[in-house]
Formats: sequence, structure tokens, C-alpha cells
Amino acid sequence: MGKVAIYPGSFDPVTNGHLDIIERGLTIFDRIIITILENPAKKLLFTVEERMDLLNQSLTNFSNIEIATYDGLLVDYAKQRNAQAILRGMRAVSDFEYEFQMALMNRRLNREVQTVFLMTGLRWIFTSSSIIKEAARFGGNIESMVPPAVQKKLEETFNKSLGNGKLTD
Repeated sequence: MGKVAIYPGSFDPVTNGHLDIIERGLTIFDRIIITILENPAKKLLFTVEERMDLLNQSLTNFSNIEIATYDGLLVDYAKQRNAQAILRGMRAVSDFEYEFQMALMNRRLNREVQTVFLMTGLRWIFTSSSIIKEAARFGGNIESMVPPAVQKKLEETFNKSLGNGKLTD
């Protein structure tokens, strides 16, 4: 089976920064289970099914991955899936405090599951799903920040709801 990592997130939507973490994670792990976690604190644009579909469309060039959903403690899910690690991407120092607290709590809950942090590539350090959604909502060019399937879905979503022009100018 090899080394397995869980890469959790809301992926609302998946960005090129996420793909960067997955690609680099696959140089460390034999398999990555990309897991959409429900976060009631977040206001989500896409349904779980839409996010799974966008991930599937965006990850056709990747092997040794699986896309799943889970609602519960991440360390319990990691144990169920025989994963040795939780993979997390960090963009900036602002991510560190929250991620560090989560890693410590997960370690307390299950010492057998390690958290591995990867710094996002400099090209993606400023991108986040929420910033990209905001730019797309107001017609900004997001072409270089998201996979083509995500760009198309955002165009459809915001053109339908706001009636504005193409997002790519």
C-alpha cells in the first residue's frame, strides 16, 4: 500500500495552488486521498457533488489519488483509510497559527498520524479559494489561478447570477 496521506479541505473551488500541493505531495507519498470536509463555518459556493466533479476534472493528469468526502474527526478518517499523514498546504505566516493548533490537536487525538506541511509555491502564495471567488464574482481574470473546468464553472455561476460579461476579458 505504501505511504498514504489525507489532503483535507473545502476545495470551494480547487485552485492551482491546491494542485501544486498535490503534485509535490505525490513526490513524498505513494497515494493521496483528497478529502472534502464539511465546514459549517464556511459559506460555500458549490455543493459537495460539484466540488468532487471539479476535482475529478482538474486531476486527470494525476495518478495515485482518490477523491472522497468525510464528516467527522480527520484523525479517525485517517485511521480508517490507513493513512500515515495529513497533508496541509500553507501560504503565509497567517496560516501557521491555525494549522499548528490543528496539528497539535490531531496529534493529541492520534499520535500515529503525522501532519506534513508544504509551503505553497511562490506563484500561488496569494491565492485562496475565497479571493478567487471574489475576483470571479466581479469579472476579474482568474484564468491563471484555477484549472479550466473551475474557470468555466465560475463563469457559468456568476454570469447566471449577476448577468455580467466573460471573466477572462
